[in-house]
Amino acid sequence: MTESSEWLIYRGAGEPHDGIDRLPGPPPWRDFTSRDEAGAGDGSEDRRLGSHRHLAELHRPGAEELEMINAALYLRRPLLVTGSPGAGKSTLAHSVAYELGLGNVLRWSIVSRSALQDGLYHYDAIARLQDVQIAAQGGSGASAGTPGAVEGIGSYIRLGPLGTALLPSDTPRVLLIDELDKSDIDLPNDLLNVLEEGEFAIPELERVADRLPDGEAEVLTADGVKVPVRDGRVRCRAFPFVVLTSNGERDFPAPLMRRCIHLELGRPDHNRLATFVRAHLGDEAARAGDDLVTRFLERSRSELLAADQLLNAIYLTDAAATPGRDRLADLLIQRLDRPR
Repeated sequence: MTESSEWLIYRGAGEPHDGIDRLPGPPPWRDFTSRDEAGAGDGSEDRRLGSHRHLAELHRPGAEELEMINAALYLRRPLLVTGSPGAGKSTLAHSVAYELGLGNVLRWSIVSRSALQDGLYHYDAIARLQDVQIAAQGGSGASAGTPGAVEGIGSYIRLGPLGTALLPSDTPRVLLIDELDKSDIDLPNDLLNVLEEGEFAIPELERVADRLPDGEAEVLTADGVKVPVRDGRVRCRAFPFVVLTSNGERDFPAPLMRRCIHLELGRPDHNRLATFVRAHLGDEAARAGDDLVTRFLERSRSELLAADQLLNAIYLTDAAATPGRDRLADLLIQRLDRPR
């Protein structure tokens, strides 16, 4: 094996070998092992903000960025953050949650099929019907305490990220509605009433509220915790800090824009990118990859690139220690707007 290929784990040799034992630990932003540690949360803080974020304390967001974030906090309005891929839009939500001690970020990743109902709650009517049928076959019927009974209807309801964020609490939760511009044409308008009123109804609970103890049903949250919902309505006390992100692929309706504080993140400069690398990989890697940061900035003037690509390139060229460093970096940092 040549020196330039020593770092390869999969060799395409067509024969089994123990190369997987040489695979180093994952990059910090792809390390999911902390999920297994008691009290470690979901590990999203390290993945988003960087496991070496204490080394990046000298960096501060720009004045306009700070003002718009605080305006959204003061006014209890959603913050609409636009910018190119990898500009740090999603990281902003995690940064606010971490600094203000607001817990894990609730994330709703938008796709073309996403609907308002997905963000609010899901009622598993099929599972309830199955439990009722099983109970009936066992001769117990749907009496109190049996599966499928009215008193246990909350067991079949799980709140989505938006629904969980609107639960009553003394401090706001942070909700990230990521890549809203990927949604269909109706979702931005569908969000208006919920974001304006800070409440929503669960009809399945409203219909049976008078048959529930004290009108309450225990439902599951997006965090996996059971909470009571009274009279079939969820009403916030502290309006959540809502961050809507967009890559600028479409315009949003005026009613939504009117209800949001708008922040546009520009192209990061050398200092911001270096701080980004330092937060994830540490001082040594940031110094070793400084030339890649410079090349990345030069290319980004005429090409659409993402900061995630830069992180991948710096990490892998350091881990692989291959003589073809520049070639490998160029393979990892390919323009996102190139013709397909």
